[in-house]
Amino acid sequence: MALQTTAALQKAQGVFSSHAAANAVLGELGDGLEAPVQLLYLITLLGFVVVGAYLVVRQVLVRRELEEAAKVLGERIRTNDATCEDFFELGVILLRKKLYTQATKNLEKASRIWDSEPEELAQVHNALGFAYFNMQRTELALKNYRKAVELQPGYVTAWNNLGDAYEKAKDLDQALKAYEEALSYSPANKVAKSRVDSLRTKVRNLNVSS
Repeated sequence: MALQTTAALQKAQGVFSSHAAANAVLGELGDGLEAPVQLLYLITLLGFVVVGAYLVVRQVLVRRELEEAAKVLGERIRTNDATCEDFFELGVILLRKKLYTQATKNLEKASRIWDSEPEELAQVHNALGFAYFNMQRTELALKNYRKAVELQPGYVTAWNNLGDAYEKAKDLDQALKAYEEALSYSPANKVAKSRVDSLRTKVRNLNVSS
């Protein structure tokens, strides 16, 4: 019995020592893996920090450029030396700064004194439509978007904006037509394709329910 017990203990010790050895190997392996994982984490974190810093700096530079451009254009307007393009450019800058009321004043002035190509005037009306849309003045937005596509029928952005304004006005049929017009000029346009698919379903469901 004593021999059997001793043999059993030796066997158990062998098992325990095997487990201990395995744990030691796993520990070493874990230590070996931990360093690359930590390094990868630090590199990823550093990447996020660098990208974030770049975006912040870029935003500051863009804002500074807009401020400087607005200052120059504003000075031309104050000295009565501004062209219709100057009023348009200042209006666009104010749009980017989300100063919609001030933007509309300059864009309306640009449209009144416009003496360049009629097709380019379409951009002024599209910008006006965008400003009025964000001011919750949907009827004026629709009026200017319609004028934009009248002046430049292939103006896909204006057609999409017109569709968006019609959607806001709950006129789904006209919205669908506007997006379909956009697709007739640009069949691969993602915005128009997405809205056409959605609106066709909505219009079909409304017709069924009525």
